[in-house]
Formats: sequence, structure tokens, C-alpha cells
Amino acid sequence: MEKGENSSTTEQDSSSDDHNLTIPFGLTRDEFETLKPVIKEHHTYTSGPGQCSTLLAQRINSPPQTVWSVVRRFDKPQLYKHFIKSCFVKEPFNMTVGCTRDVNVISGLPAATSTERLDILDDDRHVTGFSIVGGEHRLRNYCSVTSVHGFDRDGEIWTVVLESYIVDVPEGNTEEDTRLFADTVVKLNLQKLASLTEGMNRDADSK
Repeated sequence: MEKGENSSTTEQDSSSDDHNLTIPFGLTRDEFETLKPVIKEHHTYTSGPGQCSTLLAQRINSPPQTVWSVVRRFDKPQLYKHFIKSCFVKEPFNMTVGCTRDVNVISGLPAATSTERLDILDDDRHVTGFSIVGGEHRLRNYCSVTSVHGFDRDGEIWTVVLESYIVDVPEGNTEEDTRLFADTVVKLNLQKLASLTEGMNRDADSK
């Protein structure tokens, strides 16, 4: 994907020379500084006319390996994505870059189905990403990247998940409306991811 400025509307960070980087809500300055190289590499976009992009973050009290085990499952997005009713992949399924999934969305949203392609799956660096390539919905040219990052400070272990996207603004909608809708969906998904993986961590600790 093309690199450039991030159009997130959160606090401006004027220390970046090459990128218009911002601190997503929920990240500390220390976490942001640690993650800045990853943000530049994977979560920074050039938004053309009629497009918008955002970077969001979620802090999770669970080890990164636990969080990544859920995030990497391209074939099981319904594990933590609120608005997905079901997901189908062609068998035999091989989870590699270029594979696709067909998603059915719950009723009440301005969408019914979505065909999505896996663009990135880096198990070493805990980075994955997909793009929407078909279906009945209004999110045209939607591309998303999610990365999982572990922190270990003074004996405390936690994870920060970054998720960014770029998407076309549908005809008849404003950039603000488009970002509000997409941000809300991503935020709810990340909150459910946190709840799920923190529960998995508690269950593991109790055994």
C-alpha cells in the first residue's frame, strides 16, 4: 500500500518529519514512541480525493501470543468481530496471502455480504491485513492492517493492538460520516478482542 500521511483526527504529533503521525486514543506517549516505526511502515496511508483513513489502538491485559492466536485467524473473524454472522472459506483451506473469505453480516447494517482477501500474514512480526474485493456493501476499496505488540515493563505484560484502514467515501456520504461508521465498527471489534483474550488469559492462569 502507498505510504504517506495518516488522516486520523486524534492528537497531532509534530515531532515526525516525514509523516503526519498522531497518537491514537488509549495509547501512552511511551507506547506511541515505541510503536512509531511500525506505524510508519504498516499503518500510514496517502488518502486521495474521496478517501479517508484512521488508526485506532486497543490496550489488552493479555500476552501478545494469546491475542495474535485470535487475530491471525483469517478464516474465523467472527471470533471477535461483532457484526459478522458467519464466514465461509473454500475447502481445503490454506491460510496464505491471496486466499479469500466470504462473510455474512448481521441484519441492521448497510451491508449483507463481503468478500475479503488476505493481503498480509506475518507470524513473526504479528501483522495481518485484508482488503474487501466484493460483496453487497458500501465500503469500496477498503484495506485494513492489524498488528499486535507485546510490552513487558517492571514485570507487567500487556499487549497493544493497532488497526488502521483506508476506504473510499461513498457517494452521498461525508468523510466524517464514513469515518464515524468505520471507526465505531473497528472500536467495538477491538473491545471484544480485548474481552475475549483477557478471558482466555484468566482461564489459562487458573489451570
